[in-house]
Amino acid sequence: MSSDDLFVKTECKLSVSLVMPTYNEAGNIADLMQEAVAHVKSCGISDIEVIVVDDDSPDLTWKIAGETVCVGAVVRVLRRMENHGLTASLNDAIALAQNDVIVWFDCDFSQPPDRIPQLLWKINDGFDAVVNSRYLEGGGENRSGDGSWLHLLLSRCLNYTLCHLLDLSFTDYTSGFIAVRRAVFSDLRLSGDYGEYFIDLIYKILIDKRYKVSELPYVMQARRSGISKTGTNLLHYLKRGRKYVSTILTLRKLQAGGR
Repeated sequence: MSSDDLFVKTECKLSVSLVMPTYNEAGNIADLMQEAVAHVKSCGISDIEVIVVDDDSPDLTWKIAGETVCVGAVVRVLRRMENHGLTASLNDAIALAQNDVIVWFDCDFSQPPDRIPQLLWKINDGFDAVVNSRYLEGGGENRSGDGSWLHLLLSRCLNYTLCHLLDLSFTDYTSGFIAVRRAVFSDLRLSGDYGEYFIDLIYKILIDKRYKVSELPYVMQARRSGISKTGTNLLHYLKRGRKYVSTILTLRKLQAGGR
């Protein structure tokens, strides 16, 4: 049974902004834009915008995105010439987004666009933030290539540690595959450099009792083309890990402060 079959398909009364942060994804971006839009439309949603926010990719990802036609969606391309980085890109895209719900995900097909509908159905059921998780029953990773085994091991260890240090009710603190009501960002801004932004975001939403949060399982796939931005050796992971540790310590202080 597909996880989509778990939802009663009532009318999905949402408008959706699909945010795609990119750097050198020329081999993926056009197909990803069109497939993501098609899956959102499958929910009965007609008010869709695609925001490709690109860090001036040398492979001209931004140009390809601007030339891509997505039937039934408005396409906006933001070519960022300075202050590059994932978190800064997401903040710029969130500020630009016009619709009720903002969805973002990796732009290499490792986070399959056919898993977007389950996020939207859950938002439609009344949740404020819904995350696709690798670590719920039915989830997992199906990746290959340089560094994949190391990334899988360290990711599992990191998430296990985060669950026990922050909130055991949540399983995938480094997912990065999420749908959030735009209203959540009225008093919340992403902070950090790379993956630690997601840890910070999720924990702050979890401890804010105004919001309902849910997770759903999905299986992460190998990227279709291009080179991983996450890193492929231990040194890359250790550099990122220092920032994760700093974020955890900051959030623990926030937790101790009773917020």
